[in-house]
Amino acid sequence: MTDKTVTLHIDGMDEAVELPMYSGSIGPDVIDVGKLTSKGLFTYDPGFVSTAACESQITYIDGNEGILLHRGYPIEQLAEHSTYLETCYLLLYGELPNQAEKERFENTVCTHTMVHEQIRTFFQGFRRDAHPMAIMCGVVGALSAFYHDSLDITNEQHREVAAFRLIAKMPTLAAMSYKFSIGQPFMYPDNSKGYSENFLHMMFGNPCSESKVSPVLAKAMDRVFLLHADHEQNASTSTVRLTGSSGANPFACIAAGIAALWGPSHGGANEAVLSMLEEIGDESRIEEFVDRAKNKDDPFRLMGFGHRVYKNFDPRAKVMKESADEVLKELGLEDDRLLRIAKRLEQIALEDPYFIEKKLYPNVDFYSGIILRALGIPTSMFTVIFAVGRTVGWIAHWHEMISGSYRIGRPRQLYTGHVQRDYTPIADR
Repeated sequence: MTDKTVTLHIDGMDEAVELPMYSGSIGPDVIDVGKLTSKGLFTYDPGFVSTAACESQITYIDGNEGILLHRGYPIEQLAEHSTYLETCYLLLYGELPNQAEKERFENTVCTHTMVHEQIRTFFQGFRRDAHPMAIMCGVVGALSAFYHDSLDITNEQHREVAAFRLIAKMPTLAAMSYKFSIGQPFMYPDNSKGYSENFLHMMFGNPCSESKVSPVLAKAMDRVFLLHADHEQNASTSTVRLTGSSGANPFACIAAGIAALWGPSHGGANEAVLSMLEEIGDESRIEEFVDRAKNKDDPFRLMGFGHRVYKNFDPRAKVMKESADEVLKELGLEDDRLLRIAKRLEQIALEDPYFIEKKLYPNVDFYSGIILRALGIPTSMFTVIFAVGRTVGWIAHWHEMISGSYRIGRPRQLYTGHVQRDYTPIADR
């Protein structure tokens, strides 16, 4: 923080307004516009793209330089050397764990993987063709009806227990949503398996045979979770913070985050990638669709290329590409029809002058969509996978807010409706 100020001169006002300016440890300075309210003024910022709504120490993004840091650690280093659960610890507690802390954290998560048996009956109230995200919104919100002993948001121990429960139970609930949709029995978690291995066990195992998960696939799944763990103040994280600012319980806040993530402009991007590949359909039509993407008058857009935040390249994409190549090789799917289309589009994006000039590089959604399809996960589950990985980021931001000083969120508006008018009796209308 600094004591710099900005002087704002407004036409029609006799006095200028002095606004404090703050500097973070990294990134652009911010101007505190709170004093404008006393002058009868608000700022106007649709989408909050130029507004810092909070102070945070969790994640930093520099979109122009392609930088993503979790607690100061580059995402590339975490993806290469860490695991999802170790990254969870980092996001929650601010530091990487030592060996004893890591083992204790992982063991605690493992002991919370099961859900209350009555939750199984909730699924019977959903249609078999219900979207898994619809189910997740309902079931996660309902956790507050079962775990009353972790709802006091002013109690730090309660907040920690809620964090463990959510991180541990989200894969279980996600797998249950999938099993329900295909009419197969739910698989109980196997706490002898690692976090991501256990998730694939619950997704694809069955009670009739022993469940075996390839280490290569488990590692790829873990990396998918890790690379989606947090992404600063995005739409769903901001939703969790806004919901939490009202004092809502953590399960309700995470359910709100899931609802925000469901939108196709947010968590549905990797699902849109597969839909696009299906639309292209065959390698012979790739050039046609690339030409359409270059035509500014054509509404068609190549999904999975470029990023709203990253104006250069997505730092997560390179690591995800490595996992995609490993998964395809492990499963012998190099000749899969849609994956061949994806690989050709990737080549074009990296070599075509148009894409290079526009900096439309393949992003994390492009490669994660390829990985999830190769694993046999249906597109309807893609956003659910995103929600599982992002849960720890939501919790970390919620906990950071509740632990400090905060106010209930109350955005203002630019009103452009009718001014006051008198009621007209129906006979005179």
